[in-house]
Amino acid sequence: MGSTMNRRLVLQSRPEGAVTDDSFRVEVVEVPTLGVGQILVRNLWLAFEPAQRGWLNDIRSYTPPVAIGAVMRSWGLGQVAASEHGDSPAGSLVHGTVNWQEWAVLDPGDPKSDLELVPGDVGDPRLILSAAGITGLTAYFGMTEIGRPQPGDTVLVTAAAGATGSVAGQIARLLGAERVIGTAGSEGKRAWVKDVGGFDDCVDHHDPTVRRLLGEAAPDGYDVVFDNVGGALLDAAIFNVAERGRIALCGSISTGYAPKKPEIGLHYYQLLTTRRARMEGFLVTDFADRFDEARRKLLVWAHAGDLHVQHDELHGLEQAPEGLRRLFEGKNLGKQLLHLADPE
Repeated sequence: MGSTMNRRLVLQSRPEGAVTDDSFRVEVVEVPTLGVGQILVRNLWLAFEPAQRGWLNDIRSYTPPVAIGAVMRSWGLGQVAASEHGDSPAGSLVHGTVNWQEWAVLDPGDPKSDLELVPGDVGDPRLILSAAGITGLTAYFGMTEIGRPQPGDTVLVTAAAGATGSVAGQIARLLGAERVIGTAGSEGKRAWVKDVGGFDDCVDHHDPTVRRLLGEAAPDGYDVVFDNVGGALLDAAIFNVAERGRIALCGSISTGYAPKKPEIGLHYYQLLTTRRARMEGFLVTDFADRFDEARRKLLVWAHAGDLHVQHDELHGLEQAPEGLRRLFEGKNLGKQLLHLADPE
């Protein structure tokens, strides 16, 4: 193919608080000629995860920070436009780390590459970024391996209208939980959590009496807590944990993942001792060798209508910073995606 110009967003400055448009700049560069084993991918959708905000901090973590001047790191889905790799023919759909750009030159054979072909039976390709993507996998392993709800259990999921929480609560139900309670910050979200997600109740996490409201929703306490929020809401959940309860620490979106000390600590952690409860953090990459197994199960549930998935889309590369901000402002319902192009 002829010369192709690539528009991409590179990190210009590290945000101290919320991500701003000025944190990034648009670069237009020519796509290089493909080398042996490489493919040219036209990005179709980009996915947003709260962890991306943490990647902007220049601190030690489980993955290196995005460098100043580098293209912002992101998972996404694209279509192969040209190929020098036999297992990734032109026209096929692929997903993996494609970054905030319209085109990506990738090497599927690189041992460090996470690029994979989209399964032919996926149906809606966006599912590989949502229910069967990183957020869905996080919900699956956090609930099945850390929370481990049993028949008859009462489960609490914070940020239940988000991409991870909405799936986690539905998985708890599929695993036999008797009651599933969520938290969400708007009336519309709480309605979706109950009416579409099938939760038994959903509490307003902005309510100043949220600790009492959580107790009223589950008088005998929560056997499983799947927490995406941290801060005061996690504290309220600990206050209401049942004896022998399990708390899965998935995220702490209340902190904004900014490089500063959180304003709110935990007051009720001693109840973990007296109630013999367990609180455990995890990363979805801990279970990377089981991703295929989990994806198959998640897609079966989704195709059968047992797992309802909501996609929240923005359009155009310049909207990428807004997509990341929306996660921390509570604006997204379900999986936040950015649409760049349609598959051919």
